Parts: sequence; structure tokens; C-alpha cells
Amino acid sequence: MAYYLVPPDGNPASIAPSLGRIKRGVGTTQAPTNGATNGTTQAPYPYATDAEPNNPTVIPRDILGGFHFTFLIRHPRSSIPSFYRCTVPPLDTITGFSKYMPSEAGYNELRRVFDYLRSVGQIGPKSVGQDSEGHASNAEFSKGSEVCVIDADDLLDNPAGIVQAYCKSVGIKYDPDMLKWETEEDHNQAMQAFEKWTGFHEEVINSKDLKPRLHKKKVVSVQDEDTEWIEKFGEKGAQVIRKTIDANVEDYEYLKKFAIKA
Repeated sequence: MAYYLVPPDGNPASIAPSLGRIKRGVGTTQAPTNGATNGTTQAPYPYATDAEPNNPTVIPRDILGGFHFTFLIRHPRSSIPSFYRCTVPPLDTITGFSKYMPSEAGYNELRRVFDYLRSVGQIGPKSVGQDSEGHASNAEFSKGSEVCVIDADDLLDNPAGIVQAYCKSVGIKYDPDMLKWETEEDHNQAMQAFEKWTGFHEEVINSKDLKPRLHKKKVVSVQDEDTEWIEKFGEKGAQVIRKTIDANVEDYEYLKKFAIKA
């Protein structure tokens, strides 16, 4: 969800007022409000706050530093039509999303956050299952956590291997039962977690486990893809999907280079 941490349309970032450092003292008996000062209401963005050098997000670096980041990616040729499907009939009445916005693809934002965390040494230089690559540029984070990028196709082809490699990297003991969620308690937990995203995750919620695909994803020609999307979404919809894919493939392929190798 890096898309929601980075200002839209490539706009410069400044720290969200609610996350800024507050020094208590004389005259600071109340916390600052977000968007309203001395009775004057301001637009929620852009914020009238300082930016951090090179930080593309609205979150301060010291807060970002408290997380071990995992980057889950999926090829745009799969993710874009899947998302588009949720914004048109009949699913739009279920999801509540009735307008497709290509900017919400989020690949560029994800790459910018990824590169920033590498540049300050919070992640890397080593990637899970790969040889070291890159160099941490800041002594404070010179021993950053391993780069954890998981490609959805790799996960579907080899779920046990990828999850096992991931657990080893983040310091969690691997258990084969992690790939199962067949109890009533498991399903209730999943439904609660995704209740705000009705229509987006029904197949997962109604599944019981994650097993390797019987066959790797078939490579389909651009022409066959376009034909399929025209049949499903019409000529205009297919054009929007193709244009959005083309705009995001480069960022996906860049992140794919760092994907976990089981």
C-alpha cells in the first residue's frame, strides 16, 4: 500500500502534521490539529510542514525505521486487469469502486519507497536468497534487514519454499501450517481483516490453503490478452488496461530483480 504513503501524481512529500515531532513546553498544552489552525481550515494536502531530504513519503524516517518492510509484487499483466474488473459491473456494486484510476496501480510509488529505504541502509544490501547487491550509504543503518521482495507468481509456484525463505529472513520459525487456514476461526479472522475490501478477496477468503500451481503461468501473447480484455471490458476498457500495464512494467521488472529466491 505504498501508494497511500506517497503524495499523488509525483508531488513532493512533506511530513504529515500528525506524525511530526512535538516538543512540549510553555504554550504547548494542546496537540496540533491536522488541517485546522486558529479556526482556519486548510486543505489536507499539501501539508504546511517540512520535508525530509529524499524521503518520498509523508512518514518521518525515524518511524519508517521501526519496520521490517516486505514488498509484495505482481506482474501488471495480472494485477491491472484484476483491479479493473473490481471497478466495473457487476463487481463495482459490491466493491464500491465505480471509477478506475490508473494512478492507483502504485508501482512507481512502491519503487520510490524501496529505493529510499535502500539509500538510507534500512534494507539491504543483501536480498533474501541472493548475493549482496548495492551498498548502504548511512552508518546508522549500515546493517539493514535483508531486502524482502516477494513475487506473487513465485509464491504460487513454490509457496512452501518462498514462505520458508521469508521466515528465515525475518526471524520467524517456519511451520507448514502457515499455508493452511481451514478452521472456522481462520475464516472469521480473514473476513474481519478484509471486511472493508468486500469483493476484492473473496477467492482467498473462501479457500483453505496455498498449494503449488499444477502448471506455471502460461505466457500469453499481447494480441491474445487484448482480445480477452475486449471481450470482458470492451474496446475502451482494454485500451486503459494496456496503457496502464505499459506505464508500470519497468518499475515491476526493476523490483523483480530483488525477489526472494527459494
